Amino acid sequence: MATTSPRMIRIFDTTLRDGEQSPGASMNLEEKLKIARMLAELQVDVIEAGFPIASPGDFEAVREVATQIKGPVICGLARCNDADIDRAWEALKSAERSRIHVFLATSAIHREFKLKMGQEEILQRAVAGVKRATGYCSDVEFSPEDAARTEIDFLCRVVEATIAAGATTVNIPDTVGYATPDHMGHVIHSLVERVPNIDRAVISVHCHNDLGLAVANSLAAVENGAGQIECTINGIGERAGNCSLEEVVMAMRTRADYYQTDTRVVSQRLVPASRLVSGITGLQVQRNKAVVGRNAFAHEAGIHQDGMLKEASTYEIMRPQDVGFSHTDLVLGKHSGRAALADRAATLGYELSEEQLKQVFAEFKDLADKKKEIYDSDIAALIEQQFRVNAQRWTLESYQMEINSEHAPRVTLTLRHGDEQLSTEMAAGDGPVDAIFLAIEKLTGYEVRCTEFSVHSVSVGHDAQGEVNVEVEYQGKRFHGRGISTDSVEASAIAFLEAIHRIDTLQEAIKATK
Repeated sequence: MATTSPRMIRIFDTTLRDGEQSPGASMNLEEKLKIARMLAELQVDVIEAGFPIASPGDFEAVREVATQIKGPVICGLARCNDADIDRAWEALKSAERSRIHVFLATSAIHREFKLKMGQEEILQRAVAGVKRATGYCSDVEFSPEDAARTEIDFLCRVVEATIAAGATTVNIPDTVGYATPDHMGHVIHSLVERVPNIDRAVISVHCHNDLGLAVANSLAAVENGAGQIECTINGIGERAGNCSLEEVVMAMRTRADYYQTDTRVVSQRLVPASRLVSGITGLQVQRNKAVVGRNAFAHEAGIHQDGMLKEASTYEIMRPQDVGFSHTDLVLGKHSGRAALADRAATLGYELSEEQLKQVFAEFKDLADKKKEIYDSDIAALIEQQFRVNAQRWTLESYQMEINSEHAPRVTLTLRHGDEQLSTEMAAGDGPVDAIFLAIEKLTGYEVRCTEFSVHSVSVGHDAQGEVNVEVEYQGKRFHGRGISTDSVEASAIAFLEAIHRIDTLQEAIKATK
């Protein structure tokens, strides 16, 4: 009996646009390009690179992604007005394949309180926006913002009119995460049944996770005819975030028997992509997160372990290798060579140049002298940390700490700024971390306010590496940093210096524009 080929669902990644709108998740140009390259390796169909008219930085990021990234369609967001659309095309025009994504709110609550427009004016503006965008490129997406709360009769009218105006994708956003799976399924089914020209466009969905239903709602939309899902790595985004790319992709792949769908996504790159986005944004992935969390393939219960030893499928519906975890966790130690490290780095999804491998191997040997057991998570953290340190202006050379119950901590700190070494001695603060932060402020010249500080272990054991995440505020803007070391004080210094580096980079960019 002949088998039916699965229906291919397009994956529209908006990590660089909606994902960046997570509080504290702002990225610089270099970081956006790193993520865009990873998304291209994942083979997502569309990368929404940003909102070009939002700021000069957003425009530059979209333009550079459009210029440098090959493979996926590169998309830019625009409201339904001429200035937005013109600016979007200016940023996108060098792309191998480009898409302009125009949007306009349609729900009654948005019409009355935000736009103060009636249905007919909304309809006219939506059509005008799509027509202007089609004057620049043939691939145009239209989104009726807050579609999930829009009256179905009016939503059908808007979708039909914008398709007639040239929209090749119509996106149905659940902008505030209000929908349920039955609700979203009904909306998509109604469009398929009631919009006469619906076959001329791909139906897309963009679901937010305010009620924890973004993935479920997206899957319900696919069941009812949607052909594109808009999502982000790790599900980051406004408020509670977006539909999680890794979860929705693996749900369709694992339950292909039910959904009869698949995507082009190279699932073995999901874990490296998750770690990259987490490291850049400072938004940590919870241990028990589906698919990419550290515990996603961990088994502690004796019954589970017994079943796993006999047959992995008794308690695992996916293979760890299929999403980017290695089959086994403990493989490297102090006697391992450079070739073994290179092989494991490749398995984890990292491509290292000879120079990078040399630097990472030196750090690996140093770590192996401190730890008896080197876990994959240790190696991944080591590689990511080394890459960040190499890019920074300020780096930690050494520190010495004097601490006792009678006096405030005293730190002697040595930093490197390019080829210059600076050192200071300071006694201040409520503890060693506070003393380190104050010393760094004095050396770098930046006085900041620390708004968040967290420490957790990268792997397991009493000798595990500690990962420190900090968020600081400087001139009304927030910057994050991340540091990893077996010494939590050293990790704190590294994290704080990374935040200072981000401030330094922004200040230079501001000076350059004056």
